[in-house]
Amino acid sequence: MRVLIQRVNNAKCEVNNKIIGEIKGGLLVFVGFSETDTLIEIKKMAKKIVNLRIFNDNDGKMNKSLQDIGGKILSISQFTLYANTLKGNRPSFIDAMEPKKANEMYDLFNKELEKYNILVETGLFGEEMNISLTNCGPVTISLEF
Repeated sequence: MRVLIQRVNNAKCEVNNKIIGEIKGGLLVFVGFSETDTLIEIKKMAKKIVNLRIFNDNDGKMNKSLQDIGGKILSISQFTLYANTLKGNRPSFIDAMEPKKANEMYDLFNKELEKYNILVETGLFGEEMNISLTNCGPVTISLEF
């Protein structure tokens, strides 16, 4: 399981010029799954994301978590996190989980995040999406289990 998180002031997801997910303050989370991922990785990743201390405290130090600030999540499924570019110029995605199973894992992941009383907005699995954001910091962190 691979996740790329960005601390954002705001973020939104549009499909066919319609906003389907939008947050103000929190994390934009891009998530991809491999064939070996299970509910164990989902639970560990969700816990890590909501407790990761990457928001500023009163002294300007990254010392607060998403839960501490009452932040939100915009979760976007992104199989391209498993792009393999070692050979040639066209990425291979053979390490990414097959779509039907990945969609189920994506739903489980978002439900797991919600268990922490976090508002989770989502993109639309398997669709062409336009993502807009204002990165805060910028802070971008890659996680993998």
